[in-house]
Amino acid sequence: MNTYPIKFRPILKEKIWGGEKLSQILNKKSKSKNVGESWEISGVDENISIVTNGLYKGKSLNELITMFKGDFMGQANISIFGENFPLLIKFLDAKTNLSVQVHPDDKMAKTHHNSFGKTEMWYIMDSDKDAEIVLGLKNDKINSEVLGDINASNVNAIFNTEKVSQGDSYFIPAGKIHAIGAGVLAAEIQQTSDITYRVYDWDRIDDNGQQRELHTELAQKATKISTSNGKSDYRLEHNRTSNLVDCDFFTTNIFEVQGPQKRDYKGLDSFVIYMCVEGSAEIIVNNYSEFISIGETVLIPANCIDVIFNAQGAKILEIYIDPNDAKSKKLAS
Repeated sequence: MNTYPIKFRPILKEKIWGGEKLSQILNKKSKSKNVGESWEISGVDENISIVTNGLYKGKSLNELITMFKGDFMGQANISIFGENFPLLIKFLDAKTNLSVQVHPDDKMAKTHHNSFGKTEMWYIMDSDKDAEIVLGLKNDKINSEVLGDINASNVNAIFNTEKVSQGDSYFIPAGKIHAIGAGVLAAEIQQTSDITYRVYDWDRIDDNGQQRELHTELAQKATKISTSNGKSDYRLEHNRTSNLVDCDFFTTNIFEVQGPQKRDYKGLDSFVIYMCVEGSAEIIVNNYSEFISIGETVLIPANCIDVIFNAQGAKILEIYIDPNDAKSKKLAS
């Protein structure tokens, strides 16, 4: 295939908890006041990403996988995932709290939904003063049985909360209770799955005067007790990558571009995704130049050998699947 930095059309999702930061800060084209998510790269049914630049403009993500297979995805990814794109890449804006929720692991998701599970991570791009996230239960004396009896009077005694600020990064494995709190703008990397078990929704009422459905029984089965808050301990260094997450399902690094920088992928059998979380940068692949600014995402096909960056102070998330780490199993047909 002809390899270049591929951009896709963002799929914007209005949410009851959404706001205007995706348009105001990340320049997403929407006049809505409650856009909660921008799906940057998606292989989820009925939400398939479409290319917006270069030779493959107008092609869908699925078409590229079918046409080019290992050259696009990586041979190991094709052998594990078939023609299912394994990651869902998003930006999220929480004007108000998201529901407290939990996601199933691969085994439970396969049994109940014939789907992959949902392990994810967040990188905090912006946060209001004193903004918080929910991460896990308050302590190890609380078990999942309490999830069936949560209300405004006891919620603060059940869930662990963490104050966040720009640059914080958190790993949320499947089975961990979590929620992004009001005032947080984040990049999210996750397995391709849209399965969420809602545990508590802050007694919120929708436009029809109804509370949103809770999934208490499934949430109780999915919840796993975790002692770590999952916060990444990293130091940002000019023109060097720092690892944020390295798990069975994806690897995410961050690097700051100061001047020209070359990334070498000769030994990697995977596509690479870049999410710009600050500033802007020029990306050059095979003499094809593309620019990426804060809030934009590009995909580099797996047959790429190297990538050249030019920028002054851009911060980039680098995402790929290391075949040595990927332990997800191909779904049965």
